[in-house]
Amino acid sequence: MESTFTFELSRFTKEAAERTERELIVLRDESTNPKYGWIPTERPIVEYLKNGFIALDKPQGPTSHEIVAWVRKMLGQERAGHSGTLDPMVSGLLPIGLGHATKALSVLLLGPKEYICIARIHDSIPKDLLYSSIRQFLGPIYQKPPQRSAVKRVTRTRTIYELEISEQFGNLMLLRILCEAGTYIRKLVYDIGEVISVGATMAELRRSRVCQLDETDLVRLHDLNEANEILKESKNEEKIRELVKPIESAVTFLRQVKIRDSAVESLCQGAQLAIPGILSVSKGIRKAEIVRIVTGKGELVALAEAQLDEEQMSSQEHGIATITRRVIMGTGTYPKMWKSKREEVGTEEISEKLLKQSILDNLDEDAQNL
Repeated sequence: MESTFTFELSRFTKEAAERTERELIVLRDESTNPKYGWIPTERPIVEYLKNGFIALDKPQGPTSHEIVAWVRKMLGQERAGHSGTLDPMVSGLLPIGLGHATKALSVLLLGPKEYICIARIHDSIPKDLLYSSIRQFLGPIYQKPPQRSAVKRVTRTRTIYELEISEQFGNLMLLRILCEAGTYIRKLVYDIGEVISVGATMAELRRSRVCQLDETDLVRLHDLNEANEILKESKNEEKIRELVKPIESAVTFLRQVKIRDSAVESLCQGAQLAIPGILSVSKGIRKAEIVRIVTGKGELVALAEAQLDEEQMSSQEHGIATITRRVIMGTGTYPKMWKSKREEVGTEEISEKLLKQSILDNLDEDAQNL
């Protein structure tokens, strides 16, 4: 069971993300047009913020929605959102997306989350009993969300990948929990208390990891405000670009499919990706896997479900490679490079008219020669 967890979690690390960027199978060699789009880190500041991502260090006190509202107003954005709500008294990593980036946040639910928790046991028990009881919660567990929750209160399965007591002082425990998204830590601590028969409650909680993002990526709210003031007063973009990252940096754990410029706008308009539009694919793509579709410059176009595996994409010449699940890029970033049926009919009608006119002209010339 532990080896299975290790295999599942191996994707959600910075090292794995870097490996995904390097291990590509090139199907076609075609350059991207510099007139359209931008390399994500080189977007003009207005476009940069519209596609921005912040790994915010949420303080205790305000709600997640209040934090997002402050960030949206601070940076002058029409739209902002977050992934994975934290209760008011819970601190730690709160992923925030700006503008188009909000549409990509749901994919972070695919990866694990790590929490640091202080739990209080209601009475003293032997250490060996405590440790053996906690080990029972490794792997799949059943959970029913608490009464004050944003989801329907039905029993569901969640996986605990790692659970350990980092420190213990009297009846206080410092727990580190690596778990599946959607796990309620307060309920987990309560259930542990039920198993050890003396009861337990959560005293404090901090989220330290989401997918491959960890505490090294955290941005404090006051630092973000300071960087924004520098931008407004001196037009210096360096600090704000250090704290706000392109949304592409948040989804690097997904394997990628790189496409031609000519295929970008059609995907933004809702079309599915066919094999001829692909430039390269990541090694190891499996059928039904969620992948990121990117341009030749590395811009995130859409999130899609693979209809073929890596070998089929690289060996076949035709067929639908992915089904688009969420379009991220705004329409009009790249030019339209296909003709609609109406346009094709119009072109045929014009050609037919020109042909008829040419025949008539030739007949007139022949008549004059006679």
